[in-house]
Amino acid sequence: MSPLVRRFLKTAIAFLIFGVGLGVFMLARREIGGVWSTPWWISAHTHTILVGFVMMMIMGVVLWMFPRPPRDDTHFDPRLAEAAYWCIAVGTGVRLSASWRGPLRRPWRCAGGGPGGVAQALGLVLFFYTMWTRIRGRPDG
Repeated sequence: MSPLVRRFLKTAIAFLIFGVGLGVFMLARREIGGVWSTPWWISAHTHTILVGFVMMMIMGVVLWMFPRPPRDDTHFDPRLAEAAYWCIAVGTGVRLSASWRGPLRRPWRCAGGGPGGVAQALGLVLFFYTMWTRIRGRPDG
């Protein structure tokens, strides 16, 4: 397993732990304190779980399990997979920070939602663009 695959998987697990912790916190506030979560906290929880955990786990497993690129393949570029990792990890972190509003409201946090979302989308596009030629069947033989 390559270092990049391990980084995808471990980062996914870290986002899962944080996302579940945030979900438990939101649940406790609602059930114990009667305070419903804001749309921003729900967005933070959703992006942390769905993009930070689910998509990064999928991408790590895809990178690990899909067939190696053929020797003559000039399309697959591991640097794009690395760039995709950073776009999604940083973008999810920025989205999470931007969604954390209320007593922590700061202009830079509020402005980060859009760029964070764009970074997430760019990371997804980069990853699946570079993986495209690795989506193939077994060779006949």
